[in-house]
Formats: sequence, C-alpha cells, structure tokens
Amino acid sequence: MTSFEHIPHPKIKDSHLNRAAVVYVRQSSPRQVEQNLESQHLQYQLAQRAEGLGWRTRQIAIIDDDQGLSAKDSAGRTGYQELVAQVSLGQVGIIFGWQVSRIARNNADWYHLLDLAALVDTLIADVDGVYNLRNYNDRLLLGLKGTMSEAELHWLRQRLDEGRLSKVRRSEYRQHLPTGLIRLEDGQVVKDPDDQVRHVIDLIFHKFEELGSCGKVLRYCRQEQILLPRHQRAGLFKGQLLWKPPTDSAIYETIRNPAYAGAFAYGRKQVDYTRQTPGKPATGRLHRPMDEWLHLQQDVYPAYITWEQYLANREQLRQNATRFQRRQNGAQGAPREGAALLQGLIVCGYCGCTMSVGYKRTPHYACHALVKRAGQSSCLWVPGLPIEAVVIQAFFEALRPAQIDTLAAVLADQQAERQRLTQHWKERLKRAQYDAQLAERQYTAVDPDNRLVAAELERRWETALHHLQDTQTAYDQFQHTPFPATLSAELRAQLAHLSETLPQVWESLPYAQRKDVLRCLIARVICTKQAADCVEVRIVWISGHCSTVYAQPAISRLQDLADYDLMLQRIEALWRDGMNDKQIAAQLTAEGFHSARSPHVPAGTVQKIRLKQGWYLALERSRNALELDGYLTVRGLAKELDVDPSTVYRLIYREKIDPRYVRREPQSNVYLIQHDPDLIECLRNRSSANLHT
Repeated sequence: MTSFEHIPHPKIKDSHLNRAAVVYVRQSSPRQVEQNLESQHLQYQLAQRAEGLGWRTRQIAIIDDDQGLSAKDSAGRTGYQELVAQVSLGQVGIIFGWQVSRIARNNADWYHLLDLAALVDTLIADVDGVYNLRNYNDRLLLGLKGTMSEAELHWLRQRLDEGRLSKVRRSEYRQHLPTGLIRLEDGQVVKDPDDQVRHVIDLIFHKFEELGSCGKVLRYCRQEQILLPRHQRAGLFKGQLLWKPPTDSAIYETIRNPAYAGAFAYGRKQVDYTRQTPGKPATGRLHRPMDEWLHLQQDVYPAYITWEQYLANREQLRQNATRFQRRQNGAQGAPREGAALLQGLIVCGYCGCTMSVGYKRTPHYACHALVKRAGQSSCLWVPGLPIEAVVIQAFFEALRPAQIDTLAAVLADQQAERQRLTQHWKERLKRAQYDAQLAERQYTAVDPDNRLVAAELERRWETALHHLQDTQTAYDQFQHTPFPATLSAELRAQLAHLSETLPQVWESLPYAQRKDVLRCLIARVICTKQAADCVEVRIVWISGHCSTVYAQPAISRLQDLADYDLMLQRIEALWRDGMNDKQIAAQLTAEGFHSARSPHVPAGTVQKIRLKQGWYLALERSRNALELDGYLTVRGLAKELDVDPSTVYRLIYREKIDPRYVRREPQSNVYLIQHDPDLIECLRNRSSANLHT
C-alpha cells in the first residue's frame, strides 16, 4: 500500500491550506469500475497524500460522481462541473488527480480549468508533483500533459476503429444478428433451428410482397393474431426468445435488414455529431443510404430472400413513404381504396412535390408545399376527373401493340446500355489492378538504401492501392443498383391481351387495382396549369420517356376561357355570314372551341354571347327594323300609312302594291318595299278611302 508522509512543499502556502483539497476520482467505463479495482484504490489514496501535504481530514472532499464516464468532453459529467464551480468560487486550494487523463481528455475543458486555477491561485497535483498555474514552467508542463492525454484518446480510438474496420473488410466482424439467424460457437452463422421462427419470418416477407406495405402486413398479423419472434440481446430476458405482438417498426426493420438477404452490411447507421445529445453517446445515429454504407458483401449469411427481392422491397418501402420530406424524393405511396386514381403519382409542375388528394363530391389534387414551407398560398389546385380521363386514355393508347413494341425497344436499349457500363467498369477495375501491381513491382525492384527513389515509389504504390480500393467500391455500388426492367414474351402477351379487354372492364375494377395497373407503366404525372381551362399533363413512363396531353377542367365563368376573345371574333364572323345559333355552335366545336363546363359549344352559349354583344339574327333584325338599305320594311310602311302591318301584308299578297316595288331580303326573306313617295301617297289615299267606305 502506498503511504504519504507529511512533508511540507515549497509551492503550498497558507492561503492554499486554508481552502479545501479536492480529490477527483474517475474511471472511463462501467466495466473498469467493476473490474479495475486497483485503479480506484490508488485514486482514493490521494486523500492520504492531501493529509501528508498539510490539509486536515475535514477539508478534503472526494468527487467521484463521474465513475463510468469518458473524459472526452464535460457534457454529462456532473462531478467535473461541480469541481469547476468550486474552483471558480475560490473555495479550492488544490486539486488531486492520479493523472491528467483522469480529469480531462479534451484540451478545451483542460485549459479552461487551468485558466480558472491560475486566476484564483489553485494548485493541481498528480502522482508526479504539485503544479502552480501562475508559474509558466508548471503551466507549460500541464499543457503538454493535457495535449498528450487528448492525443492518447485519439490514438486509442484510431487503433480500435482500424482493428474493427479490418475485420469488417474481411466480413469477420461479429455484429448483432437479427432474429432468425444465430451464430454457432465456431463462428458459423446458420438459420434458427426453430421452425416457427423461420416460418414467421418467411410469412412476413411473403405478405409484404403480396400486400405491398408494412401497414397492411401489420393489420394482417393482428387480424390473424400472429406474434413476432425476438431474441433479447439485453435486459431481464437477455438471451431468451420472446414472442411479442407485431409493431410497424418491427416489420419495417425486418423488411429493410440486408442480413435476411444473406448480406453482411456495416455502417448502415452512422453518427451525426450535430444531432448527438451531450452526455448520451448512443444518440445521433441516423440511417444512411446504401451507397454510403462502410462495407457491404453479399452471400455471407444464409438468406431468407434473394438480393434482388431485397432491393425490390427497399424500393417499395421508398415508394410507400408518405412524409413530406420523402415526397420530395419522388415517393408514390401505397395504392389505397380512394377514388383518386393518380394518388402518389401526380406531381406539382411548379415546385416538384407530390400533390395531396382531397374529396369534395369528386376527387381533386392540390399542392400545399409552399403553405408548409413559407406560409404562402397553394401552388396548384386541379380537379381530378378531367386529369384522370386524359391519363387513362393515354394509358390505353400505350397498351396498343405498336406502343408495346416501342416500350420493348426502349427497355432493350437500356439493357444494352447497362451491359456497356458493366464492361466499362470491368475494364476500369482491371486497369486499376494493373497499375497497383506495376507500382508494387517498381517498389520491390528498387534498392532499399536509395531512400530518395524508394520513398517516391512507395508513395505511388499507396496512391495506386487507394485508387484500386475506390474503383472497387464504385464498381460494387454499380452492381448493387437495380437492373433495367425487361419485357418478356409472356408479359408482352399479357399487355396485348390487356389492350383489348382492359377498357371494357376498367370501370368494374376496384380503385386500388386500377392504381396498381396504372403504375405498371406510369412513373409520374406532372401537372402545370397553362390557363384557367387548360392543364398541361406530362406523363413520365417507366421507360423514362414523356408524353404531353392537355386536360380541360370545368370553370365557373365563360370569360375565363383562354380563347374567349378568339371565340367572340369567330361568333361575330359566322353571325355576319348569316348562320344561326346551332350552325355557329357546330362550327365552333369543329374548330376545337369549348364552353366553360363542357368539351363542346352548346347553341345556348352562342345565343347568350350573341345577345350580350347585340348581335341579332337577320330575321329578327329585319322584322324589327323600319328601313333596310333604302327600302321600307312591312313595319316601316305600316307606320308611314298609319295602319296595322297585317294590312300591308294583304296589300302585298293581293298585289295591290305593284310587284315591281317589292323584293325579298336574301338572308331573312322579309318583304322590302321601295321607298317611293308617289307610291306611299297612293297607298295612303287608298287606305283613307277604304277607311271611309
């Protein structure tokens, strides 16, 4: 046992002895606290050293609140924070620590404590001596010790990480296995020998492939009262197999775990230090995309599903995402039972976000991205029925044999492009391997004593090896990308059959099934409102090609038509040509015009516009007029004679008016009488004589 004698120290003054002596005790992990008892004993003995240097027992305080905590930062270390608080208040004369690394392994925390100690004249003591922070040499020595302590922590972490990553690269790292896989004593991984465990896991994958979403699988499991197995890795039932009620998160983690596809994956979750909670090192771990995983190797574990099926499941999960952040990445969402057939497919042409579905008598689509982002008004609102009508029509046309041949040709081109890229990556990898081997041979052939040349060749060899590793990683990522789809003869025959029968049975299909059928060929539907009555609909097919069609949604006002002014001009021109309302409406419909709420132009719409503009038909205009082109109408002559118009008609029918003075208006076919004063005077006298008689 180490003992400390009472020996006066020249650096210890009465001002130090009048204050408290603090012994700081800390070990880095709970395992050290349980097993490294000698280290604890040595640290607690520092209280005897304080007595030997002149402090009374009642003045000595031991702070051991940070047992089992790392000193890499001060967050969560209440003991260290209490120590700093007492020093800043001038209550501490000396701080005892077995080593600098016991107090802090972070220069920011260490130098902060040194500055406070120098300010209030607090000494620091370790196993090597006593240090006065107002002495430059002592401060320099403690600063160097703190720097070495921080570097030592970095070296320890680096060695541990490199050792672990070395095992990871060989796929020998023993990571936690999911339920359904067990590791034998010799390190071999096999499927769980429990038949029920294997069957339930197989059932989960089978139902997900059938139903298409974790929510539906969860409802199925709860409906059938299926429990999920779970091997407890910690807690009260550690090492036991428990059967638990299904949850959405459990099913989700099962579907997306690559170990069930036989793959060894490391680095699926990585630490984002900006999201890590101080004092909680297990926080801040986020899922990373597959191309950012640190290591991935297939065919390491016995597989429940194939790798292709695993990739398809991941894509399905991505498509099922419904949160706003994932909608921006193009997620479609699982097809549901609602009447909106473009749910998950329709995208706003202004901001690129997936549009939400609403129901108000009929389905409609709206984009609320700007509302959520900036509190602005919605980007776009379109009714559902006209948009769906043009999309369905385009889908039926795409099922025609000629379009199927075009799709097959496009997919064949994609397959050929994939083969060319594969050949490119193989050649690139071979070249990188050759460069690395050549650099190795050059380094081996040089004289080791010629360090000027050997150092440069060694650097080139290392560069070639890094390039080879980067090329191999990029090639592996390329191999993990989904292969382009193919159009087999069987699928072509099915599509050809669908092109004949699908339009007849379309309305009888359930809404969810219609959505699944549309998604077989359609990847996205992008909508942009060109005018109040015109929506541009761009259909993105699974081949990557686009088709543009236009929908005509109903509007409330006729004046909001995009071609309303042109329609007015055409109605006026046709009216002047002598056409009636029905003829004008038929001509406008043939020319592509439409009304506010129908795809054609009704005669009533033409009449409404014509009367509002004061454009009367030739018959009505001629009947109401008193004089046309220098001729008197029947109404005009009746006014001149001060008789009823029927009297004028009788004079004309009985030829009491010489037929030379009478003609017919060509458009309205009404009678026109020459405006001759002698004729009018003669007719007036005759009318007067007839009246006296």
